[in-house]
Amino acid sequence: MSEKIIVSRDHGVLRLLMNRPEKKNALDREMYRALIVALEAAARDETVRAVVFAGAGGNFTAGNDLADFRDFAPGRDIAPSAEIFPALTFVRAAAAFEKPLVAAVTGDAVGVGTTLLFHCDLVYASSGARFTMPFIDLALPPEGGASLLVPQRFGMAKASQYLLLGESFDGAEALRLGLVNALAPSEGVLDLAMDAARRLAAKPSQALFAARRLMRGEPNDILSRIDTEAALFAKALTSPEARERFAAFFESRAR
Repeated sequence: MSEKIIVSRDHGVLRLLMNRPEKKNALDREMYRALIVALEAAARDETVRAVVFAGAGGNFTAGNDLADFRDFAPGRDIAPSAEIFPALTFVRAAAAFEKPLVAAVTGDAVGVGTTLLFHCDLVYASSGARFTMPFIDLALPPEGGASLLVPQRFGMAKASQYLLLGESFDGAEALRLGLVNALAPSEGVLDLAMDAARRLAAKPSQALFAARRLMRGEPNDILSRIDTEAALFAKALTSPEARERFAAFFESRAR
């Protein structure tokens, strides 16, 4: 298991802590693979009743580490494979996961850091948390099923504001929109999430998992949308627009 993903157990709760604070927990391929392994193991382990996602160092995650995309040649045809895009396997695993998922969000939740939350059952955040889905600004389409889930949850007007314009929103807005269950001071968010996860883990598992499945429906539609987005994402990744945006991003970071 990667040291950048810290896995711990608390009775029936598995906690997955993204631990790359110097990069605001930006997710690289190694981290995605570690998360996939952890979710696959949790799915098989009957003693795991709930999973909590959290970030170290005051941020949830800055999203995909764009350095993983830097070396793709312009115009190259890229298949959205699990090897090239472990993020695809991770979001598919989260979307199809049959046990409750809980998130504790402080600081930045960028890109997949926000779209992951739509696959969670309970989300707790600080009022100062910042949620951003900047896909369009990077000349990329949404991922993680966002093009389906964000309009469903927010309505089309707000989905356009936060997906097409790429505006950020804070914890209070996330609570109003129904993305977040409750707000807490930054130092108390993880405790709130862990308490909720323990309460879930203590419930009769068959009834809990069945209720969750009935509430969410079969995952085929969302998995299909994730795959459609991934194909468009792979195609856009080497476009001149995307390469220009990536170059500007790395140039500004190097200053």
